[in-house]
Amino acid sequence: MSNNLLKGKKGIIFGALDENSIAWKTAERVHEEGGTFVLTNAPVAMRMGQINALAEKTGSQVIPADATSVEDLENLVEKSMEILGGKIDFVLHSIGMSINVRKGNHYTDQNYDWTQKGTDVSATSFHKVMQTLYKKDAMNEWGSIVALTYMAAQRVFPDYNDMADNKALLESIARSFGYFFGRDKKVRVNTISQSPTPTTAGSGVKGFDGFISYAEKMSPLGNATALDCANYTVTLFSDLTRKVTLQNLFHDGGFSNMGVSDAVMDTFTK
Repeated sequence: MSNNLLKGKKGIIFGALDENSIAWKTAERVHEEGGTFVLTNAPVAMRMGQINALAEKTGSQVIPADATSVEDLENLVEKSMEILGGKIDFVLHSIGMSINVRKGNHYTDQNYDWTQKGTDVSATSFHKVMQTLYKKDAMNEWGSIVALTYMAAQRVFPDYNDMADNKALLESIARSFGYFFGRDKKVRVNTISQSPTPTTAGSGVKGFDGFISYAEKMSPLGNATALDCANYTVTLFSDLTRKVTLQNLFHDGGFSNMGVSDAVMDTFTK
């Protein structure tokens, strides 16, 4: 159901890979709510996914960009403004990668070259995206920038590995750059701390099925799905949340405030 919450708004969506990804669901919902956008992903990710099918479905154009490359991001922002006919109202950063996780290196046995690459992709890229938008004065006033994160930035999830550090840095960047973007451009910057979600990226984490089952039992409302997250992101892109900024917003069915639940206790007391 559409409420035209984003009618006339224009943006850039990073990270749509396939129909399981949160960025993909967000693109579909933004389209349904009247928004227009450019889709982007790294060239290697585009070869793995089906982003062109999403572009056709939503009437969007695709611009390949490596989010760790300032040159690519400058090209992306300039071309997006040309395609969309002006400044941008919203941006979704849905990017994360850990080579240590992918290769099975334990947190206590990291390959630091891989660690640095993961940090650049997962966190520093967010600073690069915002710095490019800021320097090019590419955002309309009351625009909204959102990045996706996970609660491992605050609490220990052993197998989330160095991605936990990446998410902690991502959230710090959102607050720090968000101050300047708010003060100077009236643009808001927030992160959404989402439930564990069975995306292609998330499923690469060891024991991820256990994460999902545990969170489902702990959360009074159950886990938030990718579509739920897309709906929440739409509200943050809309004019209804103009004064929400510098926040890490937990979207997890209540998991973040739970100590224990009856369902979890039942597994230990039977």
